[in-house]
Amino acid sequence: MADEGKKQVEEVTQRTLEKGGLLVKLYFDMESEKQEELQPLMVDLINNRLLKTPGVVYCVGAIDEPMKLKDTYSTSAEVTALFDGMWPLIKVMFDFTPAGVEIMKPSRDYVLKPSELQSILLNVAQVSLDYSNYILSRVLKPEDYQKIQQQVKNREELGKKLLEKKGQAPDAKK
Repeated sequence: MADEGKKQVEEVTQRTLEKGGLLVKLYFDMESEKQEELQPLMVDLINNRLLKTPGVVYCVGAIDEPMKLKDTYSTSAEVTALFDGMWPLIKVMFDFTPAGVEIMKPSRDYVLKPSELQSILLNVAQVSLDYSNYILSRVLKPEDYQKIQQQVKNREELGKKLLEKKGQAPDAKK
């Protein structure tokens, strides 16, 4: 029975890799003043957050026993995860900030189509904007924040016009 499950995992992994997927090891660490909190928090990170992230095909992890530091406890986890593409991996790196990452497969060069690279770059720009917005909304005066929001809106409109001019906008006539 275990051999059948292992075979299915290998088949899913191979099919996903053939379509541009990536098999990686992610390394996480966590600290808390309460030893008993650490392992449940790490399990939640792996099973409820990471596993449910769009683009994560599967993930399995091994969590170390918490160890005592000076005033806190620390634990770490090694998680093997299969992603269906580059962007979900980048998004996980932004959202969960692992301490390390190791690309296991593919072991050959990873080739992106120009459209895939463009999509990734636009997504990175959006994530950067979202994080900037989050920070700015908490440190600026409301009137200064509104001014920046208007500048972002103007920039978005300019971007749309440029794409339409080049015939690349989704609603542009070809």
